[in-house]
This record gives sequence, C-alpha cells and structure tokens, in this order.
Amino acid sequence: MPIYDISLTVSPTLPVWPGDPPVKMTQTESMAAGAQYNLTRLDISAHTGTHVDAPHHFLNDGRTVETLSLEVLTGPCYVVQLPDDVDEISAEVLERTSLPSGTIRILFGTRNSKLWARDEKNFQEDFVAISPDGAQWLVAHGIKLVGVDYLSVAPFSDSVPTHEILLRAGVIALEGLNLSQIPRGFYDLYCLPLKLAGADGAPARAILVG
Repeated sequence: MPIYDISLTVSPTLPVWPGDPPVKMTQTESMAAGAQYNLTRLDISAHTGTHVDAPHHFLNDGRTVETLSLEVLTGPCYVVQLPDDVDEISAEVLERTSLPSGTIRILFGTRNSKLWARDEKNFQEDFVAISPDGAQWLVAHGIKLVGVDYLSVAPFSDSVPTHEILLRAGVIALEGLNLSQIPRGFYDLYCLPLKLAGADGAPARAILVG
C-alpha cells in the first residue's frame, strides 16, 4: 500500500508561530572543512513544523509529551477535505460534514494545505482552524486525536479556548500537517513525536498508509 508523508520539512525557511524561535541548523563539523564527519546542530521550538501538543502546553498540568498514548498516536484515521470556502471548523461545519461513526482520529485538510504545496515561507494569520464550539463537538463525539494542516488547531486571534477544550479532554492535537495530496478517506496513521522529557510538545514524523 502507498505511504504518504504528511510531515513538513524542517528548514530555516519554515514558517513558525510569531514569537517562537526561528529554525536554526548549524553545521558544527564539516568534512569539507577537514573534519572526519558531518554534524548538524538544531535550534528549534518543540512546536516546530509538524508537531504534537501535550496537555501541559496550555494546562500546565504535568501531562507532558512523553506520556502521550502510542495507541492513540497510531491507528486508523479519517481524512476530511473541506471546501476552500470554509473559514473555520465550527460545530455547524462538522454537523454537515459526513464523518463515519466510531472515528476517533480525524485529520482536516483545508485550503491551508495549498500554502505548503506552494512552499509559502511567510506565516499566515488567516489560516483555517477549529473554533471553540467545533472543539466541543469533537470532544462530545469521542475524538481522541485531531490533526490540522497549519501550525495550530486554534485560530490566530484567540488560541486559548480551543486548545483548552481539546487538551483538557485528553485529545491529542497534531498540528502542521501537509494534506495537499491526500484524498478524503480512511488511512492508517503513524505519528511518533520525539520522546522529550517534561516537554509541552514535540516535533513528529507523521505518515499515512492506505
């Protein structure tokens, strides 16, 4: 079966959330300069590119990224491709979107993915995100993992309520996906965030199989 890499490539040109440190990649050892090996130093935020939010990110409750369930981070998921005229993933949008019953992992493709497809290097404030009532809808319908195709599940104008609703309920937020080449349907998700002790989030490699 085909394997789809839905992760963003980490590089110094990758957009980051305003105020977060930019990506820095420094070659500290170089064979071209006479060293016996090449060595790259990374200086990045735990929320760089494709990454996972742990509850500790907004709740300060000790539920950090290394405690997240691998059983939730891997398994069957459903990819939804929403129309370009959807400006937010609200409860109303979710009600009229046909979602299979029993789904616990859902990834939302929106017009955001076109930004990654064209290699947009500037942060975009008007990205499509999940509204607070949309977050409440997802919790009420038993969703355990939700993925979005920009750097936050929550709107830029107010990032707290959506995060608090999802994370308080134990929903894993998978952010920074590129779903531009992924048709709607069922897949197996494999998402493995770095096992960072005590961290509020971590970069992840995420793939779909199916």
